[in-house]
Amino acid sequence: MTGCLVLISARPDQTEILGEWIGGRLTGGDILCLQGPLGAGKTTFARGVARGWGSSSRVTSPTYTLVNEYPRAGDGRILYHLDCYRLVESDEAETIGLGDILASEEPVMIEWPERVADWLPADRLTIVFTRDETAGEASRRLELAAGGPNSGALLARIGERQP
Repeated sequence: MTGCLVLISARPDQTEILGEWIGGRLTGGDILCLQGPLGAGKTTFARGVARGWGSSSRVTSPTYTLVNEYPRAGDGRILYHLDCYRLVESDEAETIGLGDILASEEPVMIEWPERVADWLPADRLTIVFTRDETAGEASRRLELAAGGPNSGALLARIGERQP
């Protein structure tokens, strides 16, 4: 790992704001891996990331469609949002075009990345969502860890000034 950062969110709207902050710092090829149990705030966070990226598309969990695309207003670049919860084996990643998506040089968010770990490059930003028991039921702890130089640069951009 090339760096770590811990963020705390007291409420869902703050989780969304943190996502928006991070989405505004994405560049082509950035990979965000969102890990945490059901109900941890991953989709709320993703909604903010898409808005920060510049997309006005409605963000929903791609649990049933597996892949959502959010075009950025102005240039049409795509933010990919994958939910791998329903994948049973890593080889199923081929059926959703994960290899092509990762090669696209567009930013990618992946919920349940542990289901497709064999497909993922080491250079990715992993965000682990947990409840912060010290701060109440809605509070979340987001642990960000970079795995290489590109994700390390993203982590540095995120840490420059936080919302």
